[in-house]
Amino acid sequence: MISLDFLRPTGERWPLLLCPFIPLAVVLAVVGAPDGAVFACSAIGVIPPAALMGRSTEELAARSGPGIGGLLNVTFGNAPELIIAVFALAGGLHEVVKASLVGSILGNILLVLGASLLAGGLRRERQVFSDAAATAQSSALMLAVAAVVLPAVFVLAQGSSLPPAGAELVRYGSRVENLSLVIAAVMVLAYAALLLFSLKTHRELFNPPDDEPEAGWSTRRAVSMLGLAGLVVAGMSEVLVHSITGAARAAGLSQFFIGAIIVAVVGNAAEHWVAVAVAIKGRTDLAVNIAIGSSSQIALFAIPVLVLLSAVVGPHPMALVLNGYEIAALVLAILISVQITSRGEATWLDGVQLLAVYVVTTLTFLFA
Repeated sequence: MISLDFLRPTGERWPLLLCPFIPLAVVLAVVGAPDGAVFACSAIGVIPPAALMGRSTEELAARSGPGIGGLLNVTFGNAPELIIAVFALAGGLHEVVKASLVGSILGNILLVLGASLLAGGLRRERQVFSDAAATAQSSALMLAVAAVVLPAVFVLAQGSSLPPAGAELVRYGSRVENLSLVIAAVMVLAYAALLLFSLKTHRELFNPPDDEPEAGWSTRRAVSMLGLAGLVVAGMSEVLVHSITGAARAAGLSQFFIGAIIVAVVGNAAEHWVAVAVAIKGRTDLAVNIAIGSSSQIALFAIPVLVLLSAVVGPHPMALVLNGYEIAALVLAILISVQITSRGEATWLDGVQLLAVYVVTTLTFLFA
């Protein structure tokens, strides 16, 4: 018999009541129901597996520390987005792919981290976490900024212009595309070094001693539940992405805004849920690892891997050149997140400031 007590430690069983929305969303999508109805049901359907991901992550963190627990959470959480992006690449939607991934980075370091610090700080005077671990992740994001800014500078220096917001397929020539492939390979190697640093040589920085709750699940069960939840989230995410595009377009929203804001937020709903939930419980290290770790994984792994894959599955290699809105938002967001996380402690006001930057970014993308 399948146990339905995975939320027992928190006393929050109500997400179980939303499980019927999972098959309902699938049925509505198959029969061709209106996009609004499909979107609403699939958005609600993400909540139960997201809650299961949160419980699994807490169990893994209790056994192996917030570093490994957070890494597994973001890996399973980002997998659906990576899969969806591969299909978009095959269709030649390069700018849409880049917009959604940049939006995912912005959503994690501004929206998720901001909401986590705000929610966790309402009951505490200050929240303490490992500044060394957060700095290492933030430094990785600074590397990602350099990797996406310099190709844009190269394009401008050659007399070309950056892609306009909302473009789908832009060619910059073989020189820029080859440069993008080489930079992508360097970024993947840098991410491998970050994993080696966080999981082996300096593991203690990412798993500081604290009052971790005692694990109630075995590691095998926790990983199995995390994988199961990840599969359900992947299915719901695919339904969401297909339905939300039609719904948003009907509302008169631009394709750039859909990719950078709406799809990015919806696609990372599970991670958003988990980070805020653990922050409320005082697990700030885990919340920061999820928010910043997810951003660095997308920036140093997902984006460069997609650039490399584009040489195989797409009509031509994807140039690692962002538009002006994306570059400005990415640089400013990472700078403010580095400033906040470098202290090793935060208050609810820091969360409000991150959320304010996200609102400003969202409004700018809306009018772009």
